[in-house]
Amino acid sequence: MEQTKIIELLFYLLPAVVTGLVAYYFFSTHTKNEEGRRRFLLHKETQKSALPLQLQAYERMALYLERIHPSKLVLRIHPENMDKQAYELELVGSIEGEFEHNLSQQIYITEECWNVIKTSKNATIQLIRKSSQQTDNTQKFREDILNQLIDKQAPSDTALGYIKKEVRLLLG
Repeated sequence: MEQTKIIELLFYLLPAVVTGLVAYYFFSTHTKNEEGRRRFLLHKETQKSALPLQLQAYERMALYLERIHPSKLVLRIHPENMDKQAYELELVGSIEGEFEHNLSQQIYITEECWNVIKTSKNATIQLIRKSSQQTDNTQKFREDILNQLIDKQAPSDTALGYIKKEVRLLLG
């Protein structure tokens, strides 16, 4: 008699345990889905506010690359009464100063893009220094910088192309 009561009790408990397990499974699945949805909505809202900042950073770096383009740099900075070394220092100082002014933009752009921009800056400085070593006066120094760009693309043009590609991917 005692044994039949225990078996009868188990028959009553079994549906309750199964129902409890199913309810627990559905509840935990629902909670995970809700958490994922909330995370997605938060990410979407963050992206909405971050995208303008990223685009602004890419714009500023594009402007920087345009400003350090050797031909534009030589036209913008005139060697008024400067010797060749002073003019070289003025050109390099302008490039470095603009770079330092835009250092904070690196947090909004990809690391790879930032490295391309730094490489472009260094290559432009190297081009200026190489031209300075090959000439003996300021006017020939300026001409040599411009002549070097006839045969090959300026480093800033390459970096600018990379920025454009990244922006297309960002908006894409």
